[in-house]
Amino acid sequence: MNTVQEYRVSSADAGPYAVTAGPDGAMWFTLVHAGRIGRIAPDAGPVEFALDRADTGPTVITPGPDGALWFTEYRGHRIGRITTSGDAVHYALPPDLAGPFGIAAGPDGALWFTATATSRVGRITVDGEISGYALPVEGAFPSAITAGPDGAMWLTLNAADAVARIALDGTVSLHKLPTAGAAPVGITAGSDGALWFTEIGAGAVGRVTVDGRIAEFPLADRAARPHAIAPGPDGALWFSEWAGNRIGRMAVDGEQSEPCPLPTPGSEPHGLAVGPDGAVWVALEIGALARVV
Repeated sequence: MNTVQEYRVSSADAGPYAVTAGPDGAMWFTLVHAGRIGRIAPDAGPVEFALDRADTGPTVITPGPDGALWFTEYRGHRIGRITTSGDAVHYALPPDLAGPFGIAAGPDGALWFTATATSRVGRITVDGEISGYALPVEGAFPSAITAGPDGAMWLTLNAADAVARIALDGTVSLHKLPTAGAAPVGITAGSDGALWFTEIGAGAVGRVTVDGRIAEFPLADRAARPHAIAPGPDGALWFSEWAGNRIGRMAVDGEQSEPCPLPTPGSEPHGLAVGPDGAVWVALEIGALARVV
């Protein structure tokens, strides 16, 4: 049985959206509506770090290869970097990389991100050098991105019902999903050497191998709107059910566990990540983080 603890970290209108484990043993999260970055540690309560602007929409956050946290600023069209002591810098993006959403560290020591507004993938070095690559589908709304086990980056194309692979030289391979209207969002590398993703439009979790073989696993509640997904400490995949107000779990053979309900109705679970404590932490847009043991 799962145990859920809820921690109030902000006002209800600040909107915790994504969460990640930092290199300092704390959990870091974005406050998308307030223009701040938050931190919570086992030995301290939540702390907020204000950015230079409150309207940039910090969205997805990830640890970088340089010991800092990197995040997308969806409305500000910037990539941000914040140290574990709270010092932030921002890198303005060119117009062809507008609307950054997903971000992840690549095997090349750079950060890769999606540009939702322009159907491109961006790359930024830890020194702030920015480059971009076009995707083969216009209006694809590239969403989440992750490093794959094959040395490439993998991303979801929400509006194109597809998953894409981009090599470090910018070469793109497209994998169309079998289900129309699947609208994939979250994606992560699983413990089985495949990539796993959520289909928010179809109420399913998908799996794609590095050679492009796709399988889809419908959820018991097809209206659950699965959003983010991450590997758990148990080797299974954990995912947020935004409309279902639950956290789901799926083994790598596709077997589903009973979803874990969240204690507060309508808590709007979005991003999730495993913490250094071995628990699954979930960002709740009502102003809280949930810790699932």
